[in-house]
Amino acid sequence: MRVKAAVMREINKPLSIEEVELGQAKEGEVLVKISYCGFCHSDLALVTGTQPYPFPGVLGHEASGVVEDVGPGVTSLKKGDHVVGTWMTACGQCPECVKGWRYLCRRGRAIMANGTLLDGTSRLTDAYGNMLRHAGCVSGFAEYSVIPELAAIKIREDMPLDQACFFGCAMPTGFGAVINVAQVKPGDSVAIWGMGGVGLNVVQGAKLRGAYPVFGVDLEGSKESIAKEFGVTHFINNSKEDPVPIIKEMTGGGVNFSFEVIGDVGATVQAYWAMGPKGKLVQIGGHRLGGGVELPLLFLSYSCQTIEGTTYGNTSAREDIPVFVDMVMRGEYKLDKLISRRFKLDEINDVAEAISKRQVIGRWVCSFE
Repeated sequence: MRVKAAVMREINKPLSIEEVELGQAKEGEVLVKISYCGFCHSDLALVTGTQPYPFPGVLGHEASGVVEDVGPGVTSLKKGDHVVGTWMTACGQCPECVKGWRYLCRRGRAIMANGTLLDGTSRLTDAYGNMLRHAGCVSGFAEYSVIPELAAIKIREDMPLDQACFFGCAMPTGFGAVINVAQVKPGDSVAIWGMGGVGLNVVQGAKLRGAYPVFGVDLEGSKESIAKEFGVTHFINNSKEDPVPIIKEMTGGGVNFSFEVIGDVGATVQAYWAMGPKGKLVQIGGHRLGGGVELPLLFLSYSCQTIEGTTYGNTSAREDIPVFVDMVMRGEYKLDKLISRRFKLDEINDVAEAISKRQVIGRWVCSFE
């Protein structure tokens, strides 16, 4: 079938809006009509080459939609089911999956790096018959997508699909970092660098865990209002003032937990220095490939501090996403305020430019409805 999609063909070049050919769902796969797809900062990192991607391919890893058809052998999904696409597909059989580390699935990571589906092939070709790569088995910046059954998580039908797309990345990545990695407890002090889509979910997780104070740090003062709405108690514009001495003074020595969400060297250094004794720096943001951060680890050992990386909030998508959906539907967790703009696929390059200029507040989502 022919579908409209956003294709990345070159680094640091506009995405191409094309009519591409999407093949039928094969064994263990489903055809999904995409409803919404969030534009994550990681998408921009692929476009700019900050993170590697085997282009040409169709981007978009934070998508929700409705199952249109199922391939042979599919048992957990049927036509009409509402689903969320997950970019970390867990095979359930590799050593990491067996240990319960589904977010580190060996097979899933290899497939993601190759830009294919689980059988090592693609369902996407361009108008000339050339293969196009998938993005994390999702490729949500397209009208339709073929997704492995393992990567399509069924959700309840009363969950609004415009919010549901966030379960594909922003929500579990941010919230999971709080509950799984840091295991924040009531009264813990927290500081978060980056008040974007993921950062605001870190904020909300810290608030739900009873953390205080909760510092939100960002280069853009325009993000103060939404940061405080999600749970920040003290906002610091680090384009105007150094947050480290402010945080250390207000906490009497530093926070229990620092979260770096941006993947920026300067932010990581500030987050490191803002930790107090026995503090932990949770590194969520992905740094540029080949980049490095200089940190005086002497103080790390003397203060019994730790630095821990996380991917996808150390969550298990198939088990955790339905639970997260129930939290939202019970009113315990809010995602509606995260959406500040809905855009059409033809506008995607304008959105990429806005993100690169730090003009996006909350999350902008591509609407196919």
